[in-house]
Amino acid sequence: MGQAHSRSYARIPMLFPERPADPRLVICADNLEARGLEAVRSFGFAESTTDPARAIEHPDVDVVVVAAPNMLHEELCVAAAGAGKHVFCEKPVGGTPDQTARVEKAARDAGVITGVGYNYRWAPLVIYARQLIEAGALGEITNYRGRFFSMYGSDPLGLLSWRFEHDGAGYGVSSDILSHAMDLAMMLNGPITEVTGLAETFIEQRPLPKPGEGTHYDRGEPGDPTGPVTNEDYAGCFARFDNGSIGNFESSRSIVGPQSQMAFEVYGTKGSIMWNLETMNEMKVFLTDANDHLHDGYTTVYAGDRYPYHGAFVPGDANAIGFEDLKVIEDLNYLEAVVSGRQHQPGFAEALDYVSVQSALIRSWSSGGWEKVQSVRIA
Repeated sequence: MGQAHSRSYARIPMLFPERPADPRLVICADNLEARGLEAVRSFGFAESTTDPARAIEHPDVDVVVVAAPNMLHEELCVAAAGAGKHVFCEKPVGGTPDQTARVEKAARDAGVITGVGYNYRWAPLVIYARQLIEAGALGEITNYRGRFFSMYGSDPLGLLSWRFEHDGAGYGVSSDILSHAMDLAMMLNGPITEVTGLAETFIEQRPLPKPGEGTHYDRGEPGDPTGPVTNEDYAGCFARFDNGSIGNFESSRSIVGPQSQMAFEVYGTKGSIMWNLETMNEMKVFLTDANDHLHDGYTTVYAGDRYPYHGAFVPGDANAIGFEDLKVIEDLNYLEAVVSGRQHQPGFAEALDYVSVQSALIRSWSSGGWEKVQSVRIA
């Protein structure tokens, strides 16, 4: 993610001639000196350091982008806010709901502009989906289905990276990928008021990584030393929305088949829509007219330059854009917020909305019943 944001800020001037400012990559902080030096050589940073405090306190730095393991987010974000720097943090801001709440309060007290990496909000067809819902094209929303299925943890020989350890990641898929699915749900369909769910860890031991080498996509060898997985591989729930609709959500990193299926389905009294990251430049749309409920079926809508931001990357219809293009759109919008002095959405307040739901979900894992969503915001 650090590399993705670095590339994205570098690309903004090439793609958006009406940008509000030109970003400058001042300093990269990485715990491995070699990676920091590579950031200077290949990504265009002016300098690098192994000391995060030096980067945060650098006089030329206006914005700190935090892309470290989840459980380090609190320390870095609080330090950045305390130094008066605007803060963009990868989701879900904290590895636990309590951490996110403390980070949100620190940033709010400091009055800095925050952003959080819910980048799927910025897919052109997701923006179009929101427009359809807000215009009432789907009628009254009755059902919502959201999921994020990924195979990154399906291999038992996949390395025990920080994502599989509570000390490094906090919670597992409920923080890592379910947060994306439920953030989109709340953006499209409003607040969630009540949840009931469960969690499971299917692969309990993984090969130990070598320090400074490999990611959660790499694998060890049979017979390598192993360590315990200490957070969940799967999380799912039913949910009630404030508007009266019903939702269900699933997330898994150990499932076999779906490779990066961040998907949603929204059903209303007049129509429905379906979108899937794996085919992010397509959306299924079913709309009835007032006099005909015998529609012929779903229509496939292809992304193109008639939808927001798409034309900055490629002209015409059905010419695809990709994952990192969403990061560029995300970083452009955050840059615009910082330059204008307005709070960005999604920011830490929206991160707090999700972890409030996550907190209720975690309680339901123990109670086995429905749990009310209560804000974890610290006054």
